[in-house]
Parts: sequence; structure tokens; C-alpha cells
Amino acid sequence: MTAPHECSLTEFLDLLRESLSRDACWGVVLSQPCRGAGGSPASMESEHVQASPPHRKLAVRPVELSGHRQYQLAERRGKQEFHLNLTADELLTRITSEFGERFEQADLFAPDADYSARVIRKGIARLTRRKPSKSAPTLTHDRGKQYLIPEGRPCPFLAEIGVMTPAGQVKAAKQAKFRQVNRFLEFVDDVLPELPAQGVIRVIDFGCGKSYLTFALHYLLTELRGREVEIIGLDLKGEIVFDCQRIAERLDCRGLRFEVGDIAGYAANVPVDMSVALHACDTATDAALAQAVRWQAKVILAVPCCQHEVFGLLTDDSLPGLLRHGILKERFAALATDALRAALLESVGYRTQVVEFIDLEHTPKNLLLRAVRIDRPVADAHERYERLKTQLGLRDFALERLL
Repeated sequence: MTAPHECSLTEFLDLLRESLSRDACWGVVLSQPCRGAGGSPASMESEHVQASPPHRKLAVRPVELSGHRQYQLAERRGKQEFHLNLTADELLTRITSEFGERFEQADLFAPDADYSARVIRKGIARLTRRKPSKSAPTLTHDRGKQYLIPEGRPCPFLAEIGVMTPAGQVKAAKQAKFRQVNRFLEFVDDVLPELPAQGVIRVIDFGCGKSYLTFALHYLLTELRGREVEIIGLDLKGEIVFDCQRIAERLDCRGLRFEVGDIAGYAANVPVDMSVALHACDTATDAALAQAVRWQAKVILAVPCCQHEVFGLLTDDSLPGLLRHGILKERFAALATDALRAALLESVGYRTQVVEFIDLEHTPKNLLLRAVRIDRPVADAHERYERLKTQLGLRDFALERLL
């Protein structure tokens, strides 16, 4: 990684032009929409697109069509994605019109390096050069899944924890874990623009366990994105903490350490940018969420587990015909718990999504709460929370008490 320096937007666009001329552009991403940016680009004119929400991100990858290289642009608008194939010249024109006008962050992936440019004032960006993170792209529409940590490229922490061989081959019994790691990294990478653009990124991982995903998070932020970090993995089991710390030291994971500690009683001495709680049992998830809110963490990621509280509070007559069946009551209670948590987080200033973490066939605990701080309550969130609680016949809820 080279030291960031200020440059004109033209300098970044010249890098893009040069990489396109050599067929050496392996991808471009525009993110972090400028405030007030909206509308629809002329190249995707349609009533449907014009009526859709402002776009959140543009991602570009090279493809081969009829023997010629083109660039497929994927535009994320709200929950939908639209695709458009462009020539190199058309792509350069599109990026030139969008960067600095609609988006503040631009990333160019090339064989020699990754280049990141972030607008800091009109016409000026901060440019950072990092070591390359992407392999040569597959130039077909029907490509396989492209992972942030691709199979076939050696990854020290995955080899250390037994997911991958030293040569980069994913072990057959660990394919599900490999996909889970990459899926988690996609969620983190998507919210990276919400974290501080400069300086140290501080993360607390509650209930880190064997720390597959803690090590993955460290690898993404430091190795793939070139950031400085302070990541603390917290767990109650001293033996597990000792093993994880030993691995971190053997791999020279700078900025990563593990401690024995409880979620509810942990005191952070510095601001926390991201709070992670993966598979914290029952109301331990609520304790982790409450701590993150108190710290005003910019991003919260939680995969709830063993949600018993609401199950014990629901009465069979609140939803007759459904709750009389034990397995249905259990699954419904888990969904209701996550809905209540999401509404409460929105009521205290977080934009919250509930998304599928990994295929249901691998684990029933497959939902992830992803919350981004927006410093203002989401409209009607508290009313929706109170309405849902009333509909369920609940008087109390752990996260509400903790907040």
C-alpha cells in the first residue's frame, strides 16, 4: 500500500483509461452516493427505472460478447439490480459522468494494483494504491460465483483453521464453511463505505468462538482493503481464546487480539466502529446489540441464535392454529424476535436489514441483522415495534429493557 495522496479526479480517470486500453481493467466499483444524488442515467431510460429509488452502487466487470471485450455494468437501485453492456469508451464516459457527481468513492481493480479514490472536495480526491486483490476475471456471462477469497489462491488463515490446503484448495468437508466466510465478507464489504474512510477501524466481535469469521474480517480489512485495524475477539471460554490468540500471533495478524470477557459487562475504552455478534445465544444477542447502540457503533452485524425469550412469552391463544404446534411456534418466535430487534434498532437511529446469511440447508440460524447508524430514528419505527409487540401479546422484551 502506498501513502494516500490528493489528486484531481482526472488522475483516477487516466488510470482507468490506461487500464481499459490494455484490457487490464478487472473491475470498477462506484459507491458512497453523494448527498442529494438521484434520478436515472440516460443510458438506462425507462419509466420503471426512472421511478425507482436512487442508485446505491455501480459495479463493472469485463465480459466477452461475440468475440469482443465489453463491460457489464450492474446498477443497484433499492432492492433491484439492472445490467447494461458497454464498450470501453462508453464505460469511460459513464464513469467520468458519475464519479464526483453521483458517487464519492471509486475503486479500480487491475492486475498490478487496486486503486481507490474518494472525493474530499470539488474536483479533488484522495487516491490510494494497494496490492491487487482480484484474480484474472472469467469473461463469460455464465461465470461461477466470484468470491472475495477465491478458491485456488492460498489464504494463510483459511489454511491455518483447516478450511483450505496450503496450496489454496478448499477441503471437501469445508465447502459450506468456505461459502459462509465469503458470504460474511460480502456483507462487510458492502458496508465498508459507512466506516471511517481514514485511520484505524475498530471492531468488537462478541462471542467470537473459534473465530473463523473474526480472522476473515481481519483479512478483508487489512489484506484486501489495506486498512489499519484494532479488532478484539471476545469469548467466555479461556481455552478457545488462548488458541485463537496463538493463531493470530503465528500469522502475524497485526491489530487483532482475543480476550476472555462477557458481552454485557465489557467496557470499550475507545470508539467502536463495528460491532459483531455471531451466534450469541438467546438474550446475549440483545446484550451485544444494546452495547453497540450505547457505543454508537456505525455498523452492527448480528446472527442471532437460540432465541428462547419470545417463545416463552407467547401464548397459544395469541395466534390460534399456529402456536399450538411446537415446531411452528419455535420458528415463528425466532422470526418475531428478529422483527422486534430490527424495529427497535430502527427506532434508535439505525437503518436495519434482515438478510439471509447462508443457505438454510446448512444451518437453521441463517438470518443476519445488518444495521447502519444514520443518527435519526427511522420513521414510524417505534410505532411499528409497539404494534407488533401488542399483536404478539408481549409486555416486555429484553432488548427494550437493555436500551
